[in-house]
Amino acid sequence: MWIADRWKDYEVMDTSSGEKLERWGNYTLVRPDPQVIWNTDKKAQGWKKMNGHYHRSKAGGGEWEFFDLPEQWSINYKVEKGSNLTFNLKPFSFKHTGLFPEQAVNWDWCSVKIADAIKNGTCKTTDGDGVPKVLNLFAYTGGATLAAASAGARVTHVDASKGMVTWAKENAASSGLSEAPIRWIVDDCVKFVEREIRRGNKYDGIIMDPPSYGRGPKGETWKIEESVFPFIELCTELLSDNALFFLINSYTTGLQPAVLTYMLSTALKNRGGHVEASEIGLPVSSNKLVLPCGATGRWYN
Repeated sequence: MWIADRWKDYEVMDTSSGEKLERWGNYTLVRPDPQVIWNTDKKAQGWKKMNGHYHRSKAGGGEWEFFDLPEQWSINYKVEKGSNLTFNLKPFSFKHTGLFPEQAVNWDWCSVKIADAIKNGTCKTTDGDGVPKVLNLFAYTGGATLAAASAGARVTHVDASKGMVTWAKENAASSGLSEAPIRWIVDDCVKFVEREIRRGNKYDGIIMDPPSYGRGPKGETWKIEESVFPFIELCTELLSDNALFFLINSYTTGLQPAVLTYMLSTALKNRGGHVEASEIGLPVSSNKLVLPCGATGRWYN
């Protein structure tokens, strides 16, 4: 398992009875987690001194209950081969805060690939300047975008939600990356990729974290089990001849590491390179165990 264990401002303090107790900077939240199917004694003090609690409804959805929690606050993360990133957090619908901390393990990995390629001059980019071009699809609030940009890449950030792209821009500004070479795109990811292929554009790295189900800005539907492999195959047409990596993350239970390995190996079989996949997770401080948080597949040269 690949573990996001370099956080200072975030911590999974405990897990029990379908919920996880988390520290986000100076604030403690309790949120539901479908992986937490065990019942253990809630000995951590945070269970009694939380700042926010998301209560899931049996009818679907749920709602927040707040106890002395600001509308917005921020936490920091130092990328392994990049700068210190600042993320603006705010609880919003369906339990989210605007950040998936387990993804830090992927931010670090991508930053190393980008920084090493720049340092060693091994990225023969289509523009000839040695600066890798990275495409981040389903890019949410920009964690991977900012990590790649801080490592030295030119990044195209694509998400169907205008609100998420605006949020990502705010995170970029807070991280001192307002002037970084980031192209912000509000669009359906599939249609954007199709247009980029027609334009003849190429990328040296592709990152995607597709949802289980979603809709584009014009009502386009996405069901991951039906759509993800054809989309991976489509995206391979955007890879440059000397591409560095292709990373796909999924929280969907059916897309286990072996499935991600099979898809990437099949779609990229003519490119050589290496494919690996694993569960990703977050350490739990109360018992030193690891909370599983989905899986990631990586192809790289």
